[in-house]
Amino acid sequence: MIIKRLFDLFFSLLLVITLCPVLIVGCVLASIDTLSNGIFTQKRIGQYGVPFTIYKLKTIRPKTKKISSIGKLLRKSKIDELPHLFNVLFGTMSFVGPRPDLPGYYDKLEGEFKKNLELKPGITCEASIKYTDEEIILEKKENPLQYNDEVIFPDKLKMNLEYYNQQSFWLDIKILFRTIVR
Repeated sequence: MIIKRLFDLFFSLLLVITLCPVLIVGCVLASIDTLSNGIFTQKRIGQYGVPFTIYKLKTIRPKTKKISSIGKLLRKSKIDELPHLFNVLFGTMSFVGPRPDLPGYYDKLEGEFKKNLELKPGITCEASIKYTDEEIILEKKENPLQYNDEVIFPDKLKMNLEYYNQQSFWLDIKILFRTIVR
């Protein structure tokens, strides 16, 4: 979809320029608060199962492995995810698409669910709207990993497959709007 890519390019560039002061302040605060480099990078599974590096503001202190006080604020406000705009600008992510996952999940998909890998990962999607409070949901479970693997992840796969089958520019606009107003 060339329209989707042009949309992604235009708005990611516009937002990077507009939000540059917020990104810089966020990075400085994250660096001071975590006593390390303020940018977190991690390998995620991208389109066609190709790994890519995702960028976020660091919210966890490396020595204690705990979320820092400013990190909590950055996560709650989603400012920690602003560096995803660079992923969109570079073409490894889109504004709308399945959230990129760690190796061991999307790269292991089988059957019809493998179609999810044809989609470019996104900053938002129907599943991320539904599971906005995923961390809180998992904190309340006796076995969070098992609950994720047996309940949340399969539900996200179904939702992403529905997106795959219905995808359009107007659906993306609807999802972006729902993300902004939530």
